[in-house]
Amino acid sequence: MTDVSTEHQDRIAVVTIHRPPSNFFDFELIRDLADALHGLADSDCRAAVLAAEGRNFCAGANFGSGGAPSERVDSSRQLYREAVRLFQVPIPVVAAVQGAAVGGGLGLACSADFRVTVPGARFHANFAQLGFHQGFGLSATLPRLIGAQRAADMFYSARKVNGEQAVALGLADRLADGADPRPAAIAFATEIAASAPLAVRSMKQTLRGGLAEEVAAATERELSEQARLWATEDCAIGIKANLAREVPEFVGR
Repeated sequence: MTDVSTEHQDRIAVVTIHRPPSNFFDFELIRDLADALHGLADSDCRAAVLAAEGRNFCAGANFGSGGAPSERVDSSRQLYREAVRLFQVPIPVVAAVQGAAVGGGLGLACSADFRVTVPGARFHANFAQLGFHQGFGLSATLPRLIGAQRAADMFYSARKVNGEQAVALGLADRLADGADPRPAAIAFATEIAASAPLAVRSMKQTLRGGLAEEVAAATERELSEQARLWATEDCAIGIKANLAREVPEFVGR
């Protein structure tokens, strides 16, 4: 049983995550997303929309599910290998981002070629509030999208960015009205699908051909630092405060 569905609409496809309300991911979900998107490459599909059911796009990994840091490292290593495959999808992908795109969920949104969002969305690289290093290849993707200085700002401060701010930063490409970005994302994908498909695939390969390798290298560094920091007192404080919806008081250990 998978929590990923694919709906075909003319020359586009909508690939949807079904784990509301937070759409937390794990290895299986990222694998199924990569399988679904790669499965479109040999069809007549010319563009895809990556969407999620419920009020949030994706809140990343569920740190409330427990598990020792060593178990977290092993599962994250498998997950990151599947995440790299998202950057190898040959057709353009438009993410429809509503609600929260937090932590690894922000990384998932940044794996798409484009992002359509709404004013009430929340893009949040919350890793420093949790006490550990960013992941899901964001070290490579976020600076590419918004520049190194703005990416450092989002990483170090863990500040939240709404939909309007995301468009202004270049983190999102289009702002839709209301609370549901999916219709606007489908319209965007339909525009892309009207272009010559072989030319679009060729352009994507030129523009993003080396990104998967960059992400693979980034995730190796990210996981190494995450493994070290997951074992710290600050990380325990950050995760505990996050689950209790409290402000953490870090001690630097």
